Amino acid sequence: MIHLLPLMLERVGVILIAAFLLSQIKSFRRIIHHDEQRIIEKTLLIAVFGMIGVISNYTGIEIRQNSVSENAWLIQIEPDSAIANTRIMGIAIGSILGGPLVGFGIGLIAGAHRYMLGGFTAAACAISAVLAGIAAGYFGKRRKKKAPISAGFAVMTGVLMEIIQMMIILLLTKPFPLAWDLVKVIGLPMILINGFGTLLFMLIIQSILREEERTRALQTNLAFHIADRTLPYFRQGLNPESCKQVADIMHNLTHADAISITDENRVLAHVGAASDHHIPLQGFATGLTKKVLKQGRVITAKSKEEIVCYQSSCPLRAAVVLPLKVHQNTVGTLKLYFEKPDDLNEVEKELAEGLAKLFSTQLELAEAENQSKLLKDAEIKALQAQVHPHFLFNAINTISVLCRTDAEKARKLLLELSYFFRSNIQGARHTLIPLEKELEHVQAYLSLEQARFPDKYHITFEIQPGLEGKLLPPFTLQPLVENAICHGFPQAKSKGEVNIAVYQEDQYMCICVKDNGKGISPKQFDSLGKQAVYSMHGTGTALVNIRERLEGIYNGNALFKIKSTEGSGTEVTVTIPIDRKGVNEDHVAGIFSR
Repeated sequence: MIHLLPLMLERVGVILIAAFLLSQIKSFRRIIHHDEQRIIEKTLLIAVFGMIGVISNYTGIEIRQNSVSENAWLIQIEPDSAIANTRIMGIAIGSILGGPLVGFGIGLIAGAHRYMLGGFTAAACAISAVLAGIAAGYFGKRRKKKAPISAGFAVMTGVLMEIIQMMIILLLTKPFPLAWDLVKVIGLPMILINGFGTLLFMLIIQSILREEERTRALQTNLAFHIADRTLPYFRQGLNPESCKQVADIMHNLTHADAISITDENRVLAHVGAASDHHIPLQGFATGLTKKVLKQGRVITAKSKEEIVCYQSSCPLRAAVVLPLKVHQNTVGTLKLYFEKPDDLNEVEKELAEGLAKLFSTQLELAEAENQSKLLKDAEIKALQAQVHPHFLFNAINTISVLCRTDAEKARKLLLELSYFFRSNIQGARHTLIPLEKELEHVQAYLSLEQARFPDKYHITFEIQPGLEGKLLPPFTLQPLVENAICHGFPQAKSKGEVNIAVYQEDQYMCICVKDNGKGISPKQFDSLGKQAVYSMHGTGTALVNIRERLEGIYNGNALFKIKSTEGSGTEVTVTIPIDRKGVNEDHVAGIFSR
């Protein structure tokens, strides 16, 4: 019995070599990875593991009169002989993976072949092979419903099937003493070696699963990394500039030889091979793109003919073209091209499909965000177009009085009022204007106010040279000055001081309006600029308006800060980026002139 163990171990090595070779076949790896197999996959499992059972029969060790016979390959055995082999190992593994039906098929193939080899245990071994396949498949199916198949479970199942085989040999083989002598010789070695072989076989299968999981994890990580890098550009929508950045990122982070992104009518960006004729902002160079846009589904090409490129010398030989969808409508395509068809494997295809879904989601979010900003813009512009009625009536009354006493001054104030209104109307149409235009708007407002109260306010300007042409949102400075005058000195007897300062700090322009008025009460301070604060002097919506526009235009890169001490005055500071990097370009509609 002991000297049978090394011989059996050699036979296990043959099966494990077969298992390793199988693990390198893509179709087998795919079957192992999926719990739910289709008919064709079940048939393949039956064929593969049935053949392993046949190989186990051929490589078995002939046992004659309770002694071990040396042999290399069994074609037929004597009527008084039996076989010690690893057949149950392959049957158990295949059945656990495929279920009872697969187990029946594997057992039938291996059992029928064992029966044809002959020997006094032929019938018992054939029956035990079929029963072991059905039983192992049943146990495996039940196990999968509760937990993944572990190596320990597979070993216990294989050992149990081998014990059952020994029992069937004892029950069905005549005469019983001959069967008993045989089981004493082969029983323990076959149980141990088949259990050990099942463990090794299952470890190979688990390594396949772990490798697949690692691959998918790396794919997912890469997909999210690319999505994170491309998000700022897709937020700008499908345009040549944003798509060029996305294509560059994908070309650097994937194994594709070329990346293309299109909208419904033209190529927006192409990076990599074949850039000489896949030219952005022109029509489609391939018929494959038109097909994807029309059908709205993923199409893979593995030859130049399938790509249908009009350029005969095009080096691209394989491609996966994916639709980019917004609300189920195909708005463009993402294309990964390869010069070697073999480079377009399942990993690259699945990565591309995942990216296309993420990009489609990003485009949907960008559209929703754009719609939200457009709505906010409409609300803000409605606020910008409003003029406080009291200011208008007071200005007209002041000009009316001056017409009798100082006609020239009345004429100048009428021009200032005209410019003030024009600035309100034009400012409502634009998102950014030069600082000098905003200062002119402030001067027009102050001219009208100081005509009414000549000695009530003293205004000082501290404008750093060189900032006059820098852009800022309209109605940023004027409402701050108006707030300082109207709310800072409602009933002040002494002359009010308002300082307007604009200066540069690093790459930011700081706009500061400071007064020495009454300040803000602690009750109102926390809500000021965040929500409307109603009082006898106004609603406080101007500060809310400024804060909302800064958030929408500068994407969180601008600061709005209020400092106030009750009884000592208030200081409001707005800090905005000077360069265009911090600006949401979709909001910039132009610059108006006086």
